[in-house]
Amino acid sequence: METIQRENKMGVEPIPSLLIKMSLPMMASMLIMALYNVVDSIFVSRISENALTAVSLVYPFQMLFISVAVGTGVGVNSLIARRLGEKRQADADTAAATGQFLALVSALVFMTVYALFPRQLLSAFADDAEILSLATTYLRICGGLCGFVMLATMAEKTIQATGDTIRPMLIQLAGAVFNIAFDPIFIFGYFGLPAMGVAGAALATVGGQAVSMLLGFFFLFRRRNLVTIRLRGFRPQWSFIADSYRVGLPSIVMQAIGSVTTFALNKILYLFTPTAVSVLGVYFKLQSFIFMPVFGLNSGAMPIMGYNFGARNKKRLMQALKCGVLYALTIMVVGLLLFQLFPDVFLRMFDASEHMMQIGVRALRTISICFPFAAIGIMLSTMFQAVGQGVNSMIMSLCRQIIVLIPAAYLLAMEWGLSAVWYAFPIAEGVSLFVCAALLRRTYVRYIKPLDEKKEALA
Repeated sequence: METIQRENKMGVEPIPSLLIKMSLPMMASMLIMALYNVVDSIFVSRISENALTAVSLVYPFQMLFISVAVGTGVGVNSLIARRLGEKRQADADTAAATGQFLALVSALVFMTVYALFPRQLLSAFADDAEILSLATTYLRICGGLCGFVMLATMAEKTIQATGDTIRPMLIQLAGAVFNIAFDPIFIFGYFGLPAMGVAGAALATVGGQAVSMLLGFFFLFRRRNLVTIRLRGFRPQWSFIADSYRVGLPSIVMQAIGSVTTFALNKILYLFTPTAVSVLGVYFKLQSFIFMPVFGLNSGAMPIMGYNFGARNKKRLMQALKCGVLYALTIMVVGLLLFQLFPDVFLRMFDASEHMMQIGVRALRTISICFPFAAIGIMLSTMFQAVGQGVNSMIMSLCRQIIVLIPAAYLLAMEWGLSAVWYAFPIAEGVSLFVCAALLRRTYVRYIKPLDEKKEALA
């Protein structure tokens, strides 16, 4: 019994309950994130439909720096978990310090670009003067101060890699509570403050991110962690950077592809009506209630899979994958039913006009067909990243969004109009899943099946 107590829980506890235990805090925190994203858009929609369109146009620019933050964090998370599984504590500590360095460098680059050139970046996507002005204000604030969220994200991913999902939940919770509380105060001007409109929404978002970062640093630099970050005398080492980005870079590309896709879809939809852009923005906010719990499951599964891959335990690795797919499918099927049955209810939350309702009900019902396919794809992508094969995840995203989704959306729009564009989502997800099956077979044969043999040889 004493031996088991000294073992890392990711290597000994039953997988079904361990996955739930590690995922639930992250699922809860990500649901809260989804809530404050939706609340932000609900309050903005009360300003005007143009304000909602402006925030929707900025969304892919936000996704871009968040993609870099999350992707880099995923790479560092995977590296730390694998080194802990291999009992290489010093390397795990160095990987954690390297993560903070990479987050800081990335933040400085994005903050400079978004603070100086917001209008130039947005002008290609909007020709309405009011929409462009509102979007520029929102991007200058959220993008120019994006360092808070990038550093907070790295702190979360570093702590998650050790098997602790409670403190990352608290990090996100603190930021979400601040955002939800101060959104109406800053936007509409309560308690003697001036009404700042879209600028107020951006300030509430950035304020919440700053709170998350500060709490993340408080947790990260305490002594009671399974990794210790020593900044004094730290020098970046190429081997750790390269190993982090071997998994992280494909993840960055994979998530940044989402920004490219949204840029392209916004351009296609704007040709019909700016309202369609608002509908797409509302969809992304609403679907986060379904996808965020699955991403929380992803965050709980990643260190379990990475640890057991590092420990050469094939049985536990595959069991974590199977449980993850089952849990993700359950969540996504519930989401599918909600979007099919209550699209009008969801849209009314955003003060939707009759024109927006006509477009939005069809859009939500059509796009949500892809949810079950996405559940399987997300968990398989998690497994690829956990075993150090992040390129496979990138290939999946390329197939889903660049190779299939954008061309399909364009062709459907040109041939059958706006109502057909939304079918590009389930088409792309189905093709991606087919490609994923082939990649899974290759990864299993090359990297997972031999684990038992390697373990026996070492024994």
